[in-house]
Amino acid sequence: MGLWLLLLLHLHLGNWCMSLPAPSSVFISSINMEHTLRFLPAPGTPPETHFTVQIISSRKSSWRPVMRCLELTVGQTCNLTRMFKDPYEHYQARIQAFTPAQTSSWTLSGWFQPLSDTVLGPPDVTVSGCGNCLTVLLRVPTKELHQDLQLKDLYRGVIFHVQRTRDGAQFTLTLPYKEENEITYLQSGVEYCVSVSATGLINSNPVSSKPYCAFTSPPSSKSSCSLYVVFGLVGVFCMLGILSIGWLVCSGQMSPKLPRQHLSRSLSYVLLQGQKHGGARPEFSGHFLTSQLHETGSVSCLLTALSPGQAVMNSSELQEKDCRLAPN
Repeated sequence: MGLWLLLLLHLHLGNWCMSLPAPSSVFISSINMEHTLRFLPAPGTPPETHFTVQIISSRKSSWRPVMRCLELTVGQTCNLTRMFKDPYEHYQARIQAFTPAQTSSWTLSGWFQPLSDTVLGPPDVTVSGCGNCLTVLLRVPTKELHQDLQLKDLYRGVIFHVQRTRDGAQFTLTLPYKEENEITYLQSGVEYCVSVSATGLINSNPVSSKPYCAFTSPPSSKSSCSLYVVFGLVGVFCMLGILSIGWLVCSGQMSPKLPRQHLSRSLSYVLLQGQKHGGARPEFSGHFLTSQLHETGSVSCLLTALSPGQAVMNSSELQEKDCRLAPN
């Protein structure tokens, strides 16, 4: 009987002194300089178990507790962003499980440097069409990391993965990082989807964004513009033609000297031929002399000059009147 009591007491004391299983799968994940400690409870961990976290840096030899992560429960994580203030420093974390009566051993994470080990997430993306190209605008969240270092200073290159929606044709384009980018030599009026990932000077762990889709500008816009230009030129030429025709018509009506000069030359020729051949002087009706010669005073002057002793009309006063009326 006493032997059995000693055996039961030994087993009870042994279970009481056994420590909790230590947490497993402890690691630090980081994206865009947001650092998080993650872990998993070991098999057999009681439901009421809590966890505490401490950190150390390569420049300090003592562990420091993380005040926000002193009593974590199963499934929770620990944010270490504010604890890792220097992006060039190396840090390490450790975690321990405990209950009111028991504690586990510490489980260490690997060494972590914020600047080189963080993952650069994709920037904010806006895609729009520009004819036979796409305009891609990138925006990186503004965040102070250390002194004058900002998150956007970590971005050095951008990888564009472009896919045509119609048939799935795709290509990859790598450009230096800038906020406004243009992807050219695309088909007009076609939808393309663009996924963006960024690379850093030290970091080489990019993560692609979701696809952002947009149509390039329809090709009909340029055709319509060309048609408008052609129609405009045709209208201008038509207007010039109408103005030219109108000018010719108006100039013909407003120049009465042309037929008068022609009549003067004809009459002069007839009189000269008559005098040369000794023929009789042409006979003109009184109606012709009073109307036509009165209108063309130059003819009367010419007749007077050719035949000073003869009068075309019996009245010399009419000749003098015509000469006075003739234009110089």
